[in-house]
Amino acid sequence: MISREQRTPLSEWWWTIDRPLLGAIIALMLAGIILSLAASPPVATRIGLDPFHFFNHHAMFLLPSFMVMIAVSFLSPRQIRRSALLVFAVSIALIVATLLIGPEVKGSRRWITLIGVNIQASESAKPAFVVLAAWLFAESTKRPEMPATSMALVLLLTLVSLLVMEPDFGQTMLILMVWGALFFIAGMRMIWVMGLAGVASAGLFGAYLLVPHVAGRIKRFMNPASGDTFQVDTAMEAFGNGGWFGLGPGEGIAKRNLPDSHTDFVFAVAAEEFGIILCLALLLLFAFIVLRTLTRAYANEDMFSRFAASGLAILFGVQAAINMSVNLQLIPAKGMTLPFISYGGSSIVSLAYGVGMMLALTRLRPRTEVESISAAQARPTLA
Repeated sequence: MISREQRTPLSEWWWTIDRPLLGAIIALMLAGIILSLAASPPVATRIGLDPFHFFNHHAMFLLPSFMVMIAVSFLSPRQIRRSALLVFAVSIALIVATLLIGPEVKGSRRWITLIGVNIQASESAKPAFVVLAAWLFAESTKRPEMPATSMALVLLLTLVSLLVMEPDFGQTMLILMVWGALFFIAGMRMIWVMGLAGVASAGLFGAYLLVPHVAGRIKRFMNPASGDTFQVDTAMEAFGNGGWFGLGPGEGIAKRNLPDSHTDFVFAVAAEEFGIILCLALLLLFAFIVLRTLTRAYANEDMFSRFAASGLAILFGVQAAINMSVNLQLIPAKGMTLPFISYGGSSIVSLAYGVGMMLALTRLRPRTEVESISAAQARPTLA
């Protein structure tokens, strides 16, 4: 055991980290391994791969992701800002490269291959963007003369423009929702709320008119008879098959026909094989992580840490909510992964980076350290 009397980086980390939050995140990672083993073999077999291809890759990415999460949780708020700036710059460069040389898949350019590894740069851009936006909003509360809100808007438009060009409207909506939530937390006026809601509605209507696959998804959601709803119908069938306690591990039927059972619809596989009880347990885990982070963030006196932790928690929670809502046919299909549960290397590593920053920002810090952080931020610096 690590003693409180020890004064090493590891002991300080252990006694200041939010251990219930860390435990919940690790539990979610372990659940992802189990559900990947349950959901991925039929997909791999169907496309001619080894039955455990996706499971092996999921487990392989989970180890470095865990190491990233722990390493990032050691960082100070200043180091988090600097790492976010670097990650965001690299991610933007990779998104631009993807648009120029990335392969087109189903009408979109979202992936680029580097050193034999497929990378979706928009995944790593999300948590970095949230931290940078939170920093700018925090600066605007302390230095009203600084055009921090305008800079945050430019940051938003830059990322959203690139995502629309891919196109990736699911990630675009997620980014807009989190940015709006951060703006609200920072104390925006109601006129801004109405204006942003109007712009978002106009953007959605424009996408409906100009982008065929967006219009198709909305029409199929409003009127299932107007198009192919095989995946969502099969997902709903899985919920019906599973009942409260499920059919048992490996006994799922619907997953054999679901093309995306290991990614977008892994929640339906969980329902079929392990029952609604497990789905509720996963929902409680996600809710605990989000609410615990928001509670710790609210108690933080440092405005940047408060905004950044809140934004990362909202990003994490909204992404999970979107995936589960699609599985339950509550909203149109979005192509959004379920954090740490769905298969996807870029997604898992980026989520680990995001929750690592959440853990770092919610660590207990002495009042003297918080005061020194606030004093350092008050100086005219870009740290």
